[in-house]
Amino acid sequence: MPSTTWDRIKEDVRVVFDRDPAARSTLEIVLTYPGVHALLFYRVSHWLWRRDVKLIARFISNVGRFFTGIDIHPGATIGRRLFIDHGMGTVIGETTDIADDVTLYQGVTLGGTSLNKGKRHPTIEDHVVITTGATVLGPVTIGSHSRIGAGSVVIHPVPPDSTVVGIPGRVVRRDGVAHAPGLELVDLDHGDLPDPVARAISILLNHVEKLEHKLDEHLAKAQGTDLRTTAEEDEDLQRVKAFLSEG
Repeated sequence: MPSTTWDRIKEDVRVVFDRDPAARSTLEIVLTYPGVHALLFYRVSHWLWRRDVKLIARFISNVGRFFTGIDIHPGATIGRRLFIDHGMGTVIGETTDIADDVTLYQGVTLGGTSLNKGKRHPTIEDHVVITTGATVLGPVTIGSHSRIGAGSVVIHPVPPDSTVVGIPGRVVRRDGVAHAPGLELVDLDHGDLPDPVARAISILLNHVEKLEHKLDEHLAKAQGTDLRTTAEEDEDLQRVKAFLSEG
């Protein structure tokens, strides 16, 4: 294999130190990280695939899947410094294009939705984080610096600097990340994702509360009394709001 392939393999090892605080030594990474092992099998099989030695490439890929639980088709195009954390159950299809500095967590599927021989798998741009159990289907593009929430199913293109959650995946936040030119950063804070359902319920509760106050005022004027929401009702409403804000 050419030196460029070995350089990519070395980068695959070094990048673990940047994105996994549990990594303590190069030897530990080489011996115990299945994501690194899977990329090693992929780099070798992809090198053979491009030279039309496809049967051996598929065999090596299958061996890699057996040992790591990570299925990467040798025909996929993967850039530099991909980090696959844990990785069990991760699937990367044949026509997938992954750019640089992408992070995938366990159970991620980059799958196809067509029987056509052409482009049928996703394109993942630079600095994207796809979290546990997320699925991206079809020839869609995930824009740079985007985050895909755990368990989401993405079937439509995602613009850059977006956060996507839900089934089907919807853009719920446009962060407008502005990194300094030439500075390569990966946002791993994937646990801080908005909950669009809780937010919608909170807005609805606020609207209901305003309507209740208007109704109380109207009844008070009609009856000549000062009707107010009882203390218990106020406490129940506050507890519901606190629960939603915590979620």
